[in-house]
Amino acid sequence: MKFATFFAGEERFFGAITDEGAIALNQAFPDHNSLYEVIAAGAFDQLAKAAEGKPVTHTEFAYEMVMPDARRILCVGVNFPDRNAEYKDGSAQPKYMSLFPRFASGFTGHDCPLIRPPENHTLDYEGEVAIVIGKTGRRISQEEAYDHIAALTLCNEGTIRDWVRHAKFNVTQGKNWENSGAIGPWLVPFTDAAQLDDARIQTRVNGELRQDDTLSRMMFPIRREIEYISTFMTLQPGDIIVTGTPTGAGARFDPPRYLVPGDVVEVSAEGIGTLRNTIEDERV
Repeated sequence: MKFATFFAGEERFFGAITDEGAIALNQAFPDHNSLYEVIAAGAFDQLAKAAEGKPVTHTEFAYEMVMPDARRILCVGVNFPDRNAEYKDGSAQPKYMSLFPRFASGFTGHDCPLIRPPENHTLDYEGEVAIVIGKTGRRISQEEAYDHIAALTLCNEGTIRDWVRHAKFNVTQGKNWENSGAIGPWLVPFTDAAQLDDARIQTRVNGELRQDDTLSRMMFPIRREIEYISTFMTLQPGDIIVTGTPTGAGARFDPPRYLVPGDVVEVSAEGIGTLRNTIEDERV
């Protein structure tokens, strides 16, 4: 089953997504106002039970970023061998992973536009699998890492490339423009290691395949990501880890192929789904 955050009119709901439509589950969780709060309370497993036998409540709705009130989103950078080579700096595979934070305000939902700001037009795409933590842990071993995952989703980790070069040691500015990326469409419960170990991530722009790789080729596999991150911070239910993007982002073409209004970007992974977004200029 799949679980999403969505709008019907001006009202926000969370619930299950079926082939027929959405099943709002807000009333089944009166103490929780969002998917994030359900997961943070350790009640994610109860969502499927709450949806059993219930009719579709909405056939017309708009997706929101799947966890718009997520408190902590950590992204792993340069995590595929070919991505490291793209930098053409002669560097070997790094010993430790690159990490940076993103904020929920930088993401929108499935079928919503990514916004290109007037200050800079180097909006780029990065298709990735994201994991949602479901169990608290510190210094988690790789062997136990998957026990701490509640769900999987997809991310287009949209980036304003010129703004990641504004400072010497960080990329935060270019990674956090309002509605520059997307997470969704939904959460898929994590039940089997094969969902990640055998996963293939693909990104298409206007139907053209731009990114295509398997998570098994990551320089820092997801088990290692959880182990490493939980060394310096306690992972909490509801934390999101965006696991890394393959080669093929627009900045690495010659000349670069940045996103422009009217483009359609689709990020797909078998067993999770497809996250689709258009591109629009910000209205100022």
